[in-house]
Amino acid sequence: MSDQSPPPGWTPRDPDTPPDVPQPRTDPSAPRRALQDRQQGPHQGRSGKKARRRRTGWRRFLPTWRMVLGGILLVALLIGGALVAGYLLVDIPPANAAATAQSNVYLYSDGSQIARDGEVNRVNVPLSQIPRSVQQAVLAAEDRDFYSERAVDPKAMIRAAWNTATGKGTQSGSTITQQYVKNYYLGQEQTIKRKAKEFFIAIKLGREKSKNYILEGYLNTSYFGRNAYGIQAAAQAYYGKDVNKLTTAEGAYLATLLNSPSAFDVVSHPQSRPRALARWNYVLDGMVKKQWLTPAERATTRFPEPGKVRAAASLSGQRGYLVEAIKDYIVDNKILDDKTLAEGGYRITTTIDKRRQGALVDAVDSEMVSKLEPETRKADRLVRAGGVSIDPATGKVLAMYGGIDYTKQYVNNATRHDYQVASTFKPFVFAAAVENDSRTQDGRRITPNTIYNGDNKRPVVGGRIRFAPENEGQVSYGNITVNTATDLSVNAVYAQMAVDVGTGKVKKTAIDLGIPENTPNFVPGPAMALGTLQAGVLDMTQAYATLADHGRRTPYTFVEKITKGGDTIGLPQRTPTQAISREAADTTTSMLVSVVDNGTGTAALAAGHPAAGKTGTGELDRSAWFAAYTPDLVTVISMMGQDPDTGTLESLYGALGEARIGGGGYPARIWAAYTKTALEGTDPVDFDLELQPGAAPPPPPSPESEPPQETPDEPSPSTPDRPTRPAPSNTTGGRNQGGQNNGGQNQGGQNNGGQDNGGQDNGGQDNGGTTQGGDQGGTTQGTQGSTQGSTQGSAQGTDGGPAEGLRPPSAFLE
Repeated sequence: MSDQSPPPGWTPRDPDTPPDVPQPRTDPSAPRRALQDRQQGPHQGRSGKKARRRRTGWRRFLPTWRMVLGGILLVALLIGGALVAGYLLVDIPPANAAATAQSNVYLYSDGSQIARDGEVNRVNVPLSQIPRSVQQAVLAAEDRDFYSERAVDPKAMIRAAWNTATGKGTQSGSTITQQYVKNYYLGQEQTIKRKAKEFFIAIKLGREKSKNYILEGYLNTSYFGRNAYGIQAAAQAYYGKDVNKLTTAEGAYLATLLNSPSAFDVVSHPQSRPRALARWNYVLDGMVKKQWLTPAERATTRFPEPGKVRAAASLSGQRGYLVEAIKDYIVDNKILDDKTLAEGGYRITTTIDKRRQGALVDAVDSEMVSKLEPETRKADRLVRAGGVSIDPATGKVLAMYGGIDYTKQYVNNATRHDYQVASTFKPFVFAAAVENDSRTQDGRRITPNTIYNGDNKRPVVGGRIRFAPENEGQVSYGNITVNTATDLSVNAVYAQMAVDVGTGKVKKTAIDLGIPENTPNFVPGPAMALGTLQAGVLDMTQAYATLADHGRRTPYTFVEKITKGGDTIGLPQRTPTQAISREAADTTTSMLVSVVDNGTGTAALAAGHPAAGKTGTGELDRSAWFAAYTPDLVTVISMMGQDPDTGTLESLYGALGEARIGGGGYPARIWAAYTKTALEGTDPVDFDLELQPGAAPPPPPSPESEPPQETPDEPSPSTPDRPTRPAPSNTTGGRNQGGQNNGGQNQGGQNNGGQDNGGQDNGGQDNGGTTQGGDQGGTTQGTQGSTQGSTQGSAQGTDGGPAEGLRPPSAFLE
């Protein structure tokens, strides 16, 4: 009998297995599924889906998409919860303390008071009294979509908060609602906490108040400069009228001021006029874009000149100039913005030395102001003066003279940027030459003893721009050393030197010394050597302080300490830097010592201290400068001509009864009087100088000595005798004796001029003409080695006091 087949699903029993041990149940389809699994591959399961691969290596540390999605949802939940909580917890507060007048107190360095700011000027008016065009001008300037947008701009808020947190500076981007909240309910401090409060209060305010309510509040609380809060106070401060009488153009200018109240005041800051006009045009263009102003009306709109600043009596004399300069320093260096500073409550200790401040004022009064007679001399009405004194070791501004009286003349002559600095720029050209180891066109290293041709109207060689500068007094000096050219302020020499050095390098050196890069008319070119740029007196004092401190630049400061309540406001770091080498600075100083001892600045010897300085006379004699220093004190004095009624720059011819006003005259005498008093009780200190090789003056020749040997790479012509200062004369001696006999043929054409510079460039040197030819004999024009005296002697020597007669006005600089 054969065995029966086992029932389906059961495995045959193993004969060796005890009967009580259970046997595994067999799935009849298992072999088939195993075959399918092998065919499908090792990564698929029974249902055909991929099995989850275990992460290995660095992938184990990456979050999965489920984790990322969960994290995003969690963050969104937290942010949403924070917004809800903030909205519920932050209430609209009462008006801030800025609505109540507070004053800033300004102190001398010894703690005595300079001045106290006036109280806040604010007058509220309803929106109905503000012309619609003025409202639209403000919207065009600050928030063109105000009526259609929400109360806050989250993107701008995040951007501003991020910039504040990362120290990238402040950035608004706020809506008008947010600005109103900041003005009226909070404050101007730039912190994340204040920004957060501003955000929630603006949202609540936008839900509870109308747009007109918010705009009215904004216009009545915004700061417009001139201590004016609100559009009504601003209308009076700038145009002397009520707000309901403002024109569209005037409203656009007041709207312009909201962006930068102090900087865009074109009266107190005339150098900012281009920026203010650009912003004013932006406002008007925005009104056209929003169809609030027709293109035809826009085309006929002219800039409305604001009225004069009406200073408070408490800021009379020099106090107003000091306060405004200190405010500008605080705002420009981002210590506080002008709106925050205007809130008041700050106690500001300055670097101004009370005794030296008084000495500077007394010096200007005694040497200049007391001699003005505007009733009898019309030119005396034009005279202005500015001065700044700095400690070169610390950069502290010790004294400043801004003008006759802040309540009478509001523009600060010490900080304005609309007069040329003239020849006070020339030392920067030479410093650049030493700093860059520059050489002349024929390969000679530039030192104080390098020979240049100093003939009048000598064309500059090697430049891309044709330039043939006139010398002061139209004098031709022939071949002279750089040191002599500095003593006599010879334009022809320094214009050529600027090209030899490279005008770009000259500009860089001037910037390194302390001249701001954005100075008006600071254009690289040979004419820059004559001082065509319009740097302020304060800027020039900074640059000369760098020379005085052996090339080490310490940024100037007006502020020692700022406190409010129990808090001390942080001040910027002023780490000294080596702007140029000591060798370059000290060699420049050595030549400026010679200017005071032997050149155009001899009036400074009255100070009784060793000094180094440079004179300068601007184009058309509109300004006269003396910039000089002792080892311990740097002071720059400038006289300027300006019409008191129109504000136009004017020449100083005939002022103070003088034919001309030169830098070596009144400015140098003011400098000497001030420096003598400022350094009273201190011993004179000589300069400690480290000069470049070859800068020391050559020893006088002796009969037994052999002529010096020239180095192969530095050929040098024979050193000429120092030209004598032209003497006044009413003869035409330059044409007869100087030009033809001595200067043209013997010395200029053959010896010096013909071989070196004169024969090729301008006709040769004229020593004879300078000596024998009266005032200006021997002026050079030709190209064949002959010189001719071209002018009759009757004017002054270079940048000194006036001589006999009056030289016709000229358009060149000394």
